[in-house]
Amino acid sequence: MSASQEERLDSVTEIKRLGIIAGGGELPFVLLAACESLCIEPFIIAFEGHTDSSLCDGYAHIWTRLGAVDKILKTLRAHDIEDIVMIGSIRRPSMKELRPDLKAAAFFAKYGAKALGDDGLLSALKSFLGDEGFIVHGVHKFSSNLLTPAGSIGAIEPQDEDVLNIRRGIEILQGMGQLDVGQSVIVQEGLVLGVEAIEGTDALIERCYNLHREGRGGVLIKLCKPAQDQDLDLPTLGPNTVELAARYGLAGIAVHQEHSLLLKREEVAEIANKHKLFVIGIDPSTY
Repeated sequence: MSASQEERLDSVTEIKRLGIIAGGGELPFVLLAACESLCIEPFIIAFEGHTDSSLCDGYAHIWTRLGAVDKILKTLRAHDIEDIVMIGSIRRPSMKELRPDLKAAAFFAKYGAKALGDDGLLSALKSFLGDEGFIVHGVHKFSSNLLTPAGSIGAIEPQDEDVLNIRRGIEILQGMGQLDVGQSVIVQEGLVLGVEAIEGTDALIERCYNLHREGRGGVLIKLCKPAQDQDLDLPTLGPNTVELAARYGLAGIAVHQEHSLLLKREEVAEIANKHKLFVIGIDPSTY
């Protein structure tokens, strides 16, 4: 990365065009709204079978497959785009589904085992894009109120039993994070009911319902991995997950303050209060 790139990495004020490499979910829409408020012209790279088709309405874009890396890079350069955000959920494909072109094959040949885990893959992609002359930014740099604040979101506070579950969850996730596995765990009465794998947080909540014990519900803990790049795949919490947690009897949710994304904060607080469920931003190093 050049010196000029490094100077611009933490500032988005000079960006005129932004390449949005978009998966599914709500975050790409949030980023588009931020681009409009900042007078940034977005260009969307949309992926077949992953990106919400309505995201592209009214915006310059291309549709492509995940393995068409050469096409993606040439398109970005043709539109004079240097700055990029990789945002939204993408189901990790098999190599057969990916159908990598020569550029993608060169990427896997270079990074190999470093790209096995989710964080490893994204970090390798960021390095690769940097080598190609692009700058990868985090979505929170365009919408600063996305980061989860410290303390309770809403009026409900965790009980003593919940605090013990949160501490147990922190311990488990910090160990898992060293192996680049999962960002979420559900703990009840000190017992780990389930850890997040490839299925995602909402599926984890549903899976753990049949495992819960009598008494106060468990706690969902979501943390950024210890060595995770802050511009890539931060843990994300929004109203849908809070509703699901309430429906399946969880007592609350603890998320990594300043190292996770919180969508629709007021709505999250309203849902949490309605269901007497706590949502809290925590610092794992001091909790």
